[in-house]
Amino acid sequence: MAYFRRTGATTFQPTEHVGGAWKTDEQHVAPTLGLLAHLVEEDRDARGRGELVLTRLSYDIWGTYPLDVMDAHVQVVRPGKGVELVEAEVSCGGRRAITLRAWLALPGDTAALAAEPLPRIPGPDETPVTDLTVVWPGGFIKTVEVRRAQAEPGRATAWVRTGVPLLEDEQVSATARGVGLFDIANGLTVRRDPREVAFPNLDLTAHLYRTPDGGWLGFDTTVTFGPSGVGLTSAVLHDERGPVGTISQSLVVRPRVGR
Repeated sequence: MAYFRRTGATTFQPTEHVGGAWKTDEQHVAPTLGLLAHLVEEDRDARGRGELVLTRLSYDIWGTYPLDVMDAHVQVVRPGKGVELVEAEVSCGGRRAITLRAWLALPGDTAALAAEPLPRIPGPDETPVTDLTVVWPGGFIKTVEVRRAQAEPGRATAWVRTGVPLLEDEQVSATARGVGLFDIANGLTVRRDPREVAFPNLDLTAHLYRTPDGGWLGFDTTVTFGPSGVGLTSAVLHDERGPVGTISQSLVVRPRVGR
């Protein structure tokens, strides 16, 4: 069973594997982020621009949304020969759920200029197996294999992968499959017990300077709580060849009352 199945040209039904971590009867946003990346690539290919690659993905999360059918819309905001800006959005239950604004660029040969100062992290075979379900409930977390080396609460390196397809009976790129795991960063190394403190993210922005290979996705993650109710999760992304980019998520931090 996949995370989603297509029920129409622009409609998608989540499966039980999309169950959320904060509330299990809501959707975990991670698979939707991957679905939106796939829809941008699908639209790109349909327009004959398959040579363009995703370089930045900026998601706004408008609120929680149920395990119900989602409607999708994709439009080119800024067309161009070398770069394009594409917007994709899903709504659920008649309400806007997530908006993606993605920059795509025409690749070129810069091998002679390549430089990668970001440090590598130990590979998945060198990282201990971790069970995130002891911290987080929900169908999505159950589908993800996790290996993590915890330095302290809020600071860890980790590797994740899933055997669950993003979309039933459809080809999905390694990039979109990887993007469907990006949002797990905020739960990989919690600073405080989520039963005591809520820290959902309002957004997620990813910058990619290399296309991930697929398979294991690595995170060098830091979670920060500020003194005035907001926080930040940031991570350097890796595949098994090394770093591929970065992500950041802005957080709303609130003690949970009456737990």
